[in-house]
Amino acid sequence: MISRRSVRGGFLSAAMAGSLFLSATDCGGDGDDDALPDDYEVVVGTQLCGGRAVSADASRALKVITGSSRFEASAEKYTVAQAATDMGEAFSVSTVTKDVCRVYTPIGTRHFELRITWRLDDRGPTDDPADPKFTVLKMGEEALAAADQGYVYFACLSDRLSSLATVAHIVIGVEHRDVWKEPGGDVKALKDAYATVAHSVSLAMAKELRCEKNGGLPAQPVLVPAAAPTPSTA
Repeated sequence: MISRRSVRGGFLSAAMAGSLFLSATDCGGDGDDDALPDDYEVVVGTQLCGGRAVSADASRALKVITGSSRFEASAEKYTVAQAATDMGEAFSVSTVTKDVCRVYTPIGTRHFELRITWRLDDRGPTDDPADPKFTVLKMGEEALAAADQGYVYFACLSDRLSSLATVAHIVIGVEHRDVWKEPGGDVKALKDAYATVAHSVSLAMAKELRCEKNGGLPAQPVLVPAAAPTPSTA
């Protein structure tokens, strides 16, 4: 993925990355085309991550999250299709969190990095209460939305994942972690935006994997908080 630190197929040195950034900002924020890699591209949100991961609604949600409607183009290997292939190869065991792709605002603008991830889990979500910063939504097995991250859990039956007799539990995440700064702005709008992007990528992944009934995911994101479970009186 092209970024302030990388170009397609490799990484820029810290010195070069800093040089590119300074060249861009010194020219009034428009960037110095001569200082950028030859294949550097800026695209709209719907073109990110292979072109099928980000819906029009999710692209608008990215603007809410990042403040930008334009982004650095994703490298060719960072796609939902590639992530689905990697998932199929890893299916026999749970996995650590891996990238679908990352989203970067263009060089010469305010830096913002968003990580879109996938993970295979041994089982679906538990009944344990979610962290208070998350709003629980009813999408797939469960969805969680906070002001700096969102996750969708869904179950997938697919011949691309071992066998149709085995359910895969998949977690798609969208994260912006800044240890130096709490997320600012409209918290409800940010939660809805993270949930919208996570839903879009999850649905694209479910379709790519040929999950039965799209993994139980709705066609559109559900942003109404799920009802809390009723305590047992037994």
